[in-house]
Amino acid sequence: MKFISKIQKKETRRLPMTGKVKKGFRYYCMAVLTLTAVFAMSTTAFAAGGDPLTVVNNLSDFIFGFIRAIGLILLGFGIVQVGLSLKSHDPSQRANGFLTLAGGIIIVFAKEILTLITG
Repeated sequence: MKFISKIQKKETRRLPMTGKVKKGFRYYCMAVLTLTAVFAMSTTAFAAGGDPLTVVNNLSDFIFGFIRAIGLILLGFGIVQVGLSLKSHDPSQRANGFLTLAGGIIIVFAKEILTLITG
C-alpha cells in the first residue's frame, strides 16, 4: 500500500472566453459597480430640528469618534510592530514600534487631552 504518491505537476490554464462572453462580462461588472456606487452614495440626511449648538456637538463627536478609530488602528499596529521587533531583535524597528504605540495612545485620547487643555 502506497501512502505517498508521486506529486503530479498540474498546469493551470484559463478557461477560454469568446469575444461576446468577455464583452458581456464587462457589461455585467460595470453594472454591478455602478449600482453599488449609486446605493453607496444615496444616503438620506435628516436635519436636526433643534439647537444649532447640538448639531455642532454631534459633528464634533462624530469627528472625534473617527479620530479615535484611527488611533486604535495605529495602537494595534504599534503593538504588532513592537512584538515583531522583540522577536527579530531589531532596535530600530523597536523604536519605531514604541513611537507608533505612543502616537496611537495620544490620538485615542485626543478629545480628553483637548478638553483638559482648554478647561
